[in-house]
Amino acid sequence: MDFKSKIKTIEWIKDKNVSRMVDQLVIPYEYKLIDINTSDDMYNAIKTMIVRGAPAIGIAGAHGMALAALEIAKKTQNQQEFLSLLKERAEFLKSSRPTAVNLMWAVDKQYDYIKNCGKNVNEMVQMLIDHGIQLENEDIEINKKIGDYGAELVPKKGATILTHCNAGALATVGYGTALGVVRSAFAKDNTIQVFADETRPRQQGARITTFELAMDGIPVTLITDGMSGYFMNKGMIDMVVVGADRIASNGDTANKIGTYNLAIVANYHNVPFYIAAPLSTIDTSISTGKEIPIEERSHEEVTHINGKSVCADGVNVINPGFDVTPASLIKGIITEKGVLYPPYEDSIKEAFGLVNSL
Repeated sequence: MDFKSKIKTIEWIKDKNVSRMVDQLVIPYEYKLIDINTSDDMYNAIKTMIVRGAPAIGIAGAHGMALAALEIAKKTQNQQEFLSLLKERAEFLKSSRPTAVNLMWAVDKQYDYIKNCGKNVNEMVQMLIDHGIQLENEDIEINKKIGDYGAELVPKKGATILTHCNAGALATVGYGTALGVVRSAFAKDNTIQVFADETRPRQQGARITTFELAMDGIPVTLITDGMSGYFMNKGMIDMVVVGADRIASNGDTANKIGTYNLAIVANYHNVPFYIAAPLSTIDTSISTGKEIPIEERSHEEVTHINGKSVCADGVNVINPGFDVTPASLIKGIITEKGVLYPPYEDSIKEAFGLVNSL
């Protein structure tokens, strides 16, 4: 059975030439769609996390390139000038958030798609729009493949799957990576249930994961970030599946802050810990997680909730948005090409077709 999620996070609207997306800043209070009309607006949507989740950010970047092309075409019809200005916009869009490599992947893919095509400016604009829509549609199919491969790893009927942050339909175009595994598993066994970490400080688990699972009728229990060891010790968690923002060539994985702690606890309790992510999240240009840039976010995310301070005035705060889980703690990386296992240097090369035949 194919599970049908009700959520489409981001979509190019052809008759308006805008990118329409779910405003994730107002969830769970409101489910609102907004139109992004310019590349500046797309930069701000990514930066402020109106759109979030590595695959969704990637498609937002692809749409941002199409918006930029529409803007530049109004200024010039000279091909070289068009490409030069588009390259500037590409670097601008990529600077909106540094950790999620899908953004860089999609923006560069758009630019590379047209840079040597030899078409006129208007033709290049249309190519970028069409290619952005293609990437958008491919994302859902990729997620479904990830979900189906991951569902095979669920250890028993009625299993409880713990996840952290939100790697669901709202972190992708639709369906999800980690929650794609949940959706595919639930399609086979509707006694599957989810435990969701609240995910401080932005509460993506509490606000977003619980919202979309409830919307799709999948049982979910919310716990705080510090409770995972308690429930694993009681034998109440059967597997952990999380998403990723960037994966190094050796399998080290950057994901939302708190993922590393969760992996350590899961490893101690012999609970299998999996990453679910498309190949576009793997950065083969870096060797280890030490090379992954970690975004530092506003102190107010930690010190305030709903605009009100919850701590002493002037307290020092450090707020990294992500941490890196060492490959040694990861049982497998679930991709659209199948499940990659250690040694990840070898399985990643094989997934990308980089293994030399002897």
